[in-house]
Amino acid sequence: MPAQPLPAWFTPPPGGWTADDMDKLPPGTPRMELIDGAFVLLSPQTGFHTKLMFRLEAALDDAVPPGVDVMHEMTIKLGKHQRPEPDLLVYRFEEGDDEHLNWYAMTHVPTEDVLIVVEIVSEESRDRDRTTKPLKYAQAGIPHFWRVELEDTGPAIHVYELDGTRDPRYVPTTIARERLKLDVPFPIDIDVRELVKR
Repeated sequence: MPAQPLPAWFTPPPGGWTADDMDKLPPGTPRMELIDGAFVLLSPQTGFHTKLMFRLEAALDDAVPPGVDVMHEMTIKLGKHQRPEPDLLVYRFEEGDDEHLNWYAMTHVPTEDVLIVVEIVSEESRDRDRTTKPLKYAQAGIPHFWRVELEDTGPAIHVYELDGTRDPRYVPTTIARERLKLDVPFPIDIDVRELVKR
């Protein structure tokens, strides 16, 4: 079978792809994120990944205070050539803000509003979720990063916070395999084992 030509939109514009270019892609474009000016196509998710993502989103949604919301698979513009799509993000908004009331038209969340980003590690995303993306989230000043890994006994949520230095990096604060209890950025109490029960 002859190779199919790439669609015209896949050819980068002069100077390479930018975060703003993602809003100009044609309908039907596959889901992807922009890392260092390169498109990364997102692979189909496993049952573990999907079920955990939606249950964790629901648990966070129950915990967020007024003026804070949770989204799944929403991009963040971290810079001109960076627009990653974490599995979940928790962000603040001004209540009564007309822009937030039009959340159905959002294509990204401003970096300065993001409180937590969550990456659920899969086979194809392991390197990005463990090294590339956390570094970029930290450099952008996002205060909290969670990485979820599937272990032999079930999910483990690795929780990180910014270290507060001039060259920001994440430092680990806890690994939750049974229950995740946190006070920041707001009170959170999640039964980790329930996230993947059938």
